[in-house]
Amino acid sequence: MNKGTKVILLAAAASAVLLSGCGQKKEANDSGKLNVMASFYPMYDFAVKIGGDKVEVKNMVPAGTEPHDWEPATKDITGLEKADVFVYSGAGIEHWVEDVLKSLKNNNLTVTEASSGISLLKGEEQEEVKGEEQEHGEFDPHVWLSPVNAKKEMENIKDAFVKADPANEAYYQANYDNYASKFDELDKKYKDTLSPLPNKSVVVAHEAFGYLCNAYGLTQMGIEGLSPDSEPDPARMAEVIDFVKENKVKTIFFEDLVSPKVAETIAKETGAKTEVLNPLEGLTDEQLKNGDDYFSVMEKNLTVLKEALE
Repeated sequence: MNKGTKVILLAAAASAVLLSGCGQKKEANDSGKLNVMASFYPMYDFAVKIGGDKVEVKNMVPAGTEPHDWEPATKDITGLEKADVFVYSGAGIEHWVEDVLKSLKNNNLTVTEASSGISLLKGEEQEEVKGEEQEHGEFDPHVWLSPVNAKKEMENIKDAFVKADPANEAYYQANYDNYASKFDELDKKYKDTLSPLPNKSVVVAHEAFGYLCNAYGLTQMGIEGLSPDSEPDPARMAEVIDFVKENKVKTIFFEDLVSPKVAETIAKETGAKTEVLNPLEGLTDEQLKNGDDYFSVMEKNLTVLKEALE
């Protein structure tokens, strides 16, 4: 059973559960807050920041889970049927969205594709991965790793909240204005820190950092493609190793949610060290418990990039 078929069946099952409620008023949120479903961590974080105490936000992808191959369960579809707002990034990372949205009976749901209006980068040629084609499509979906793009995504989320809850427009706008300035500050800090550094090449676990590199004059070499679950073949490994040696790369970056085994192998072959560069596709329970968010993780990313490129 392919992913699309599985999602359709889940949606049908959830819709069947809710059929008895068709034609009735949607179940109200007892707290009087907007009920928001966010597709994965960055969308959750941005929604919480904009919505404050006027919203209740659920992150559909559990903590510590890599979102590329995640699929919604029946409870997630049921949640969407009861939600006021659904926030997703788009550009192909949520491969299940189109099928799920077509199946929903919730006519009052405000849907926002947060990457709308952002200029998308073309991805690498699609590879065959474990017998299936990658499902991202032709574009790199990791738009939020540019602070400028993240600011636009938050603006789109703000607009969705205003549409669903116009009485609190001033509140949402004030929250957006506050965080918009933080994105501007982060963007300036990245430019000021990275522009004078002598090295511009980074080797990463998968090609998630195209927007970040494009914004700050860096070049990424991805061990794997746009999806982190692909396995590099010997030819790709040799290509990466040659790149590391030729460009005097000191650090091989891996991710919290993906095995570091391949990165460690390349580091061993080249004398480089390994370090985490977080694509913010999801945070672990420990990171959430420590109060990490988009801004703190991006600050840590900048620190390790600076050390790697000096």
